[in-house]
Amino acid sequence: MSTVPLAFPFPVGALESVSGQLPYVVMALVVVNFVTRFLAHRTHVAQAAAGDDDEELSRYRPHEASNVLLLLASLAFLVVEPHGGMVMSVLVLGLFLTDFFEYESRRVEARNDLTVEQPKSSLVASGLVFLYAGFQSLFFVVQPIWNAIV
Repeated sequence: MSTVPLAFPFPVGALESVSGQLPYVVMALVVVNFVTRFLAHRTHVAQAAAGDDDEELSRYRPHEASNVLLLLASLAFLVVEPHGGMVMSVLVLGLFLTDFFEYESRRVEARNDLTVEQPKSSLVASGLVFLYAGFQSLFFVVQPIWNAIV
């Protein structure tokens, strides 16, 4: 009986059976993340406008769930497509961290009765993730030009 030192705790074969759809799943989750980001910002502005000192801004659960799902999907993409998945995972992890700090910034603005600004750095990070997810999922569109150059 031999052991495989780099065995995954889940069947990779099952993940490979959906590997063709993973770029589209990531792209769809990025679009969902844009929508939940907008709704989260709208909720934070409303909570800050209420001005209740006892109640501070709360995390918007659908947006947090979309962040986690996007991170898990990018990690699954990393398993089946190492190069593209690594780039995607790094971008999504950067987005995840940016969202964390943007939320903390909104809390400071609400606590100090400042205007709640839009999450600009998260929007830029989302845009980068969107562009790369679009490149991965819609590569067939640019493939002839890409192959001519590379």
